[in-house]
Amino acid sequence: MSSLDTATLAPEPIAATPAQLDLATIKTKQQTTWGTGDYSVIGTTLQIVGETLCETADLSAGERVLDVACGNGNAALAAARRFALVTGVDYVPSLLDRARARAAADGLALELRDGDAEALPFADGAFDVVLSTFGVMFTPDQPRAARELLRVCRHGGRIALASWTADGFIGEVFKTIGAHVPPPSGLRSPMAWGTEPRLAELFGGEARAIRTQRRDFLFRYRSPAHWLEVFRTWYGPIHRAFLSLTPGAGAALERDLTTLLEAMNVARDGTLTVPGTYLEAVITRA
Repeated sequence: MSSLDTATLAPEPIAATPAQLDLATIKTKQQTTWGTGDYSVIGTTLQIVGETLCETADLSAGERVLDVACGNGNAALAAARRFALVTGVDYVPSLLDRARARAAADGLALELRDGDAEALPFADGAFDVVLSTFGVMFTPDQPRAARELLRVCRHGGRIALASWTADGFIGEVFKTIGAHVPPPSGLRSPMAWGTEPRLAELFGGEARAIRTQRRDFLFRYRSPAHWLEVFRTWYGPIHRAFLSLTPGAGAALERDLTTLLEAMNVARDGTLTVPGTYLEAVITRA
């Protein structure tokens, strides 16, 4: 684990996103992408990340907790299991429905709201702990999203994040996709959230401390072909990428993803086990 001493960081303004980007259009396309397929099929497999994040954040019973870009509710459910007062927010209604079903099945109390991570529908300082697992990192306007996380977190509260890293498996997946379907020019990579320097830029001026550690989530599937089948069917960014390509170009993307999976596979029993590195961060609000 490492810790950034924010007292030594010069408080610098959060850089603005390039004005020439049509962020509203990008957000609309992203919302459509995440509503395509069914992210909950993937999200459910990541449950351990939400559980681990709640432990690292030292979440206590009775604390007011917000899960931002909650998807099908991994971190929100983990917090509710610790008897926190939990709200989840996401802009994909179908994922909120999945979270409600999971909460009902487990007998857990959750408030779930339709809302945008860049314009959270909550009062200043409304929460003791703000969480996000692989969610807020995908917002197109990163500085605005960071300001919203800070705004709704009380002074002395914690913002706990799990973000994929550029040098890890998911970072490599997005690089591979980007070689076939280029992302919008000028848009900051979501994987920037998985770096200490970017977190210092986004939060350092209003943070008492930033603690980080790199962790691995193990993607366990029957084979590379099985992973590709699941993600191509259910994971919005990959599903949409294949839809946008001609059959020949889609076959090329499939070959490149298969090559990546085979290169990163650490299983020795004929199945697939790929470590996916992410940065876990706990930011204490000044």
